Amino acid sequence: MNQSIVDELNAYADTSRIPDSKRFFKTGIGEYGEGDVFLGIKVPDTRKVVKKHFLNMTFEEIEVFLYSKYHEHRLFALLVLVEQYKSKKINNTSKKEAIYHFYLKHHAQVNNWDLVDVSCHHIVGAHLFDKDRSLLYELAKSENLWEKRIAIISTFAFINIGEFDDTLHIADILLKDKHDLIHKAVGWALRNVGIKDLQTELDYLLSRYKKMPRTMLRYAIEKFDGELGEKYLKGMV
Repeated sequence: MNQSIVDELNAYADTSRIPDSKRFFKTGIGEYGEGDVFLGIKVPDTRKVVKKHFLNMTFEEIEVFLYSKYHEHRLFALLVLVEQYKSKKINNTSKKEAIYHFYLKHHAQVNNWDLVDVSCHHIVGAHLFDKDRSLLYELAKSENLWEKRIAIISTFAFINIGEFDDTLHIADILLKDKHDLIHKAVGWALRNVGIKDLQTELDYLLSRYKKMPRTMLRYAIEKFDGELGEKYLKGMV
């Protein structure tokens, strides 16, 4: 592991933040982040270190951070991959392809919701703009919580350019999922569809909103005006 980068990250560590991080990311026995370990580094500070080093980091160096026991090290590695993928200085097809495949090869290390949310749509979603997207449907049907979340959050890349079909189809696959983190992710995705095209979201919700988990619905209608939102919550649409 690159010790100079470790030292830079450690300089931002605040151990007083660790108890809150452990609670926030559910690290207790039987919880989804069981056993995760934190250094107490804020995300903006991690990004500062990423900005300094991402251009020069190899996959071998990134992989070491990605397999660290420390949550912030894994976050650092994923943000490096995102910056490399987006960078105009590394803007060539073969490099982007390599980053995409590296991400998928090691995606088991993308093992909490924040790690999924800061990375997958910038790499997986972005890479599948003009390619076959069947992988996302495979992930959506997985038994693995993080694979399912990667599936729906990756579609944010399509929502951003006004393409909604994959989001809505994957939302259907996940509609009856039992995990709260999937309810939130699907609702968030539907909300973003509505921000781009409200009628598309309304059409989708009409025959489904009464079947949705309550959390999913609340997230989906978060941007609705008060009266319309209340109608959905009361089942009166």
